[in-house]
Amino acid sequence: MTPQPTAGPGTSRTAQAIETVFRMESPRIIAGVTRVVRDVGIAEELAQDALVAALEQWPRDGVPDNPGAWLMATARNRAVDLVRRRENYARKLAEIGRDLSATPPPEEPADPDDIDDDLLRLVFTACHPVLSTEARTALTLRLLGGLTTAEIARAFLVPEATVAQRIVRAKRTLATRNIAFEVPYGPDREARLGSVLDVIYLIFNEGYAATAGDDWLRPGLCEDALRLARVLGALMPKEPEVHGLTALLEFQASRTAARTGPSGEPVLLKDQNRSRWNRMLIARGIDALGRAEAASSGGPGPYTLQAAIAACHALAHTYAETDWSRIATLYGLLAARSPSPVVELNRAVAVSMATGPEAALPLVDALAADPALRDYHLLPSVRGDLLARLGRAAEARAEFERAASLTRNERERTLLLRRAAEQP
Repeated sequence: MTPQPTAGPGTSRTAQAIETVFRMESPRIIAGVTRVVRDVGIAEELAQDALVAALEQWPRDGVPDNPGAWLMATARNRAVDLVRRRENYARKLAEIGRDLSATPPPEEPADPDDIDDDLLRLVFTACHPVLSTEARTALTLRLLGGLTTAEIARAFLVPEATVAQRIVRAKRTLATRNIAFEVPYGPDREARLGSVLDVIYLIFNEGYAATAGDDWLRPGLCEDALRLARVLGALMPKEPEVHGLTALLEFQASRTAARTGPSGEPVLLKDQNRSRWNRMLIARGIDALGRAEAASSGGPGPYTLQAAIAACHALAHTYAETDWSRIATLYGLLAARSPSPVVELNRAVAVSMATGPEAALPLVDALAADPALRDYHLLPSVRGDLLARLGRAAEARAEFERAASLTRNERERTLLLRRAAEQP
């Protein structure tokens, strides 16, 4: 049980300060301690021990001038004590490559870049392909996003026990498989980086358009994913796809305020009030896209192409000014680089806007037999839109109703049923 600070003046503010600092600093603390103990599960426990120490001492002694360094030093000291107590102390000393008995860890890291390196190692460890996608997502949000098990469960609408089991099993797998706490290089790095980016993208998408539940948006997940992407961009400035993903998320996040109405109902792109789009995030997206293009030695990667598509929307002052021809071309490049029926469906939408629904309907019909889209609600939704624009109201109504039956999000179901009812 976590000790509670003694009640008194300023106690509440101190507790809030502790919570804020720990959420901000916990990824770096866990990363730094993992370098010592070589086990992310134990490192997280030691970081929690440091939090308990702060809850006990800060209300009495005051918040330190550098609270993050205080937590890091406390966790590292406990890590050192733990290693000292292990029976294989001598072997651990040889692995670590330094004499732990000489001096205690400094109040602040001797070289801040070392901490950044450790954080990068933690990112790659949490997203190791030996783990399932669900486990990677839960562990990433836990270790790097600072979310509690309950918060992760609530975000993905699964039981808290399920998330807890995923996290425990992920830590156990990393430990029993002796997964190295390192940043891979060469082909391994490229493969692992793709896993890292996919997890961050998945987290953002779940916040941007929730798979199920009563809410259309979960802004907290979008913010966590965007923060992780920015951190990764700072740690890996020469990786074009890192900047491509960051740019994509900046552009997408810029629309958040305009994507829902007063009651939380979804607002389609063509109906959004673009004056509510966040111009600062759009500017950040343009900057990140520029870095992605500058760092690329070959053709643009999938995330950079998606960011370029998002930029077309962000730079259009009105829906009518959108450069749909360019978007269709970019989707064609994306389909060639990263084939996917969902990409083809999006390309069909762009083609319909650029040249008309008649050209796009055969493209959508060709996707109907794809097993991956059998229960994908956006396929009948797109087809319904094309049929409505072609004046085939009865068919459009049936497609919207089918789409509504497939989605698990209540807000989206309401929108689709409304579109079905609007058909004459």
